[in-house]
Amino acid sequence: MPKHGKRYRNVEVKVDRARTYPVDEAAALVKELATAKFDETIEVHLRLGIDPRKSDQNVRGTVSLPHGTGRTVRVLAFAQGDKAQEAEAAGADVVGAQEVIERIQGGWLEFDAVVATPDMMGAVGSKLGRVLGPRGLLPNPKSGTVGFNIAEIVRALKAGQIEFRSDKTGVVHAPIGKASFDPDKLAENLSAVRHAVEAAKPDAARGTYLRTIYVTSTMGPSVRVVI
Repeated sequence: MPKHGKRYRNVEVKVDRARTYPVDEAAALVKELATAKFDETIEVHLRLGIDPRKSDQNVRGTVSLPHGTGRTVRVLAFAQGDKAQEAEAAGADVVGAQEVIERIQGGWLEFDAVVATPDMMGAVGSKLGRVLGPRGLLPNPKSGTVGFNIAEIVRALKAGQIEFRSDKTGVVHAPIGKASFDPDKLAENLSAVRHAVEAAKPDAARGTYLRTIYVTSTMGPSVRVVI
């Protein structure tokens, strides 16, 4: 078993492991447990009653957090002509086409989200699929990052829209803010993620869908939330 440091052990005793906490209490407690010297990210982890080995039970979607994530999202937009101008006006940090593809092929990866117009996806997918795909950055219509409404997509990402997906163990992990957020904002963001995950329930899923929900900070212990 890995050993935790003194700071972690001192805050862990504040969590009653026999309890499941209401959302508002869990949000306040996880904020209190975030005692690192930096503004820790607060995350929610939802264990789902799905079979992750079956493709028709994978869970994926997007959700706009009411209060954002607390971090600045650097958005790269693949677009040309008028659509490039629209993306830039909407706040995209980098906009381009072939020249940006070549920069990424050369090792440049200073961005957090990638969007594209449909006409750019042939080049982006064939030339950058192996680079962006494993990092979860390849634009995809299912995640809402491909479309001719490029300005709307960029604005949503800048405002705090996030993508979520179930991992190979059937768990969805998502950021819901920073430790500096007020508890009520963390609670509202958590509820938004939960509702989006519930709405994304696969038709093939059987039995109890939401098994457990935990919230935690980057360096702190987890808190179980009432379902």
